[in-house]
Amino acid sequence: MAESLLQEEKSKLSINLHIPLEERIWNPAHQRKRKVIFIAGPTGTGKTELSLLLSKSLGQCQIISADSMQVYKGMDIGTAKVSSAIRQEIPHHLIDIRNIDESFNVVDFYYEARAAIESILALGHVPIVVGGAGFYYRSLLYGPPEGPPSVEATRLKIEAELEKYGAESLYERLVKLDPVYAETITRNDKHKIVRALEIIELTNKPVSAFSWKCRYPTQDFDFHCWFIYRPREMLYKILEDRCDEMIRMGFVDEVKTMKEKGLLLNPSASQAIGYKQCLSFLETAQTQKDLEEFIQKFKTASRHYAKKQFTWFRQEEAFRWLNVELHNLGTAAEMIMQDYHQGDLF
Repeated sequence: MAESLLQEEKSKLSINLHIPLEERIWNPAHQRKRKVIFIAGPTGTGKTELSLLLSKSLGQCQIISADSMQVYKGMDIGTAKVSSAIRQEIPHHLIDIRNIDESFNVVDFYYEARAAIESILALGHVPIVVGGAGFYYRSLLYGPPEGPPSVEATRLKIEAELEKYGAESLYERLVKLDPVYAETITRNDKHKIVRALEIIELTNKPVSAFSWKCRYPTQDFDFHCWFIYRPREMLYKILEDRCDEMIRMGFVDEVKTMKEKGLLLNPSASQAIGYKQCLSFLETAQTQKDLEEFIQKFKTASRHYAKKQFTWFRQEEAFRWLNVELHNLGTAAEMIMQDYHQGDLF
């Protein structure tokens, strides 16, 4: 009878005979977590190309963008969106899902990304989350950020102070009140500065007090997290070349078009790397000197953001770092694929 039962389970599950019978009989409590791959890293490291290589190696993959600006229609060149042809070949999620006059924040990302992950897994496909927004990855790992709901009167008061004194002044105030959180954002991110000061005023607590550090990763997914990078001196050269290429591709015209559609009314998108500097350029006489100054500021902002990404992900213990100067993208894809399959019983 025992032999009959063993043969039945072997036939149903095609399992390894070295695993004890009681462990081989399916039990919901023993069901493996559903796997999700994270590929994070600064712009210019080859995340997109790596994700496409990985998709072809694993087969039946779908990609979720973890880029806070790729959600906006029309912000194409400056966010280095993958082409529509690639998106037709490999499904991509959270790209072109908002108009420029609509808001999108980390809480929106958390719920929409999780919904995308669930739908991909339901098809038996592999979800690959790709991008550089550390805040977004952290929300998927530990849940959405906590904090009080916004109070209109408080927010309007702080926005009036922003208008009167400027972002630099309010950022310096934030540095004094919450230096830990201030280090994670740029001094020009008006939206996050206002929200941080609002939370502090409403709760008398720093934003960093509402941290993820006391939380455990969510238990319903098995996250395989990778931070792709290149040595900084190499990365900075790639970033500078990338900025020049974006200008050649028509980035200035893209920003002009987005400005006409309401880019200035979007506090997050108007502060995005490149877009912010280009909007300032468009207010000048647009001489050759003005253009050169804009390009230099664009490159500087890109380098500073990459540096901040290194700092952010260095604090994220879930991520393994992979130097793609030492391992080419093909080898990197093989390493990630092997890690993904490691521990599979069947």
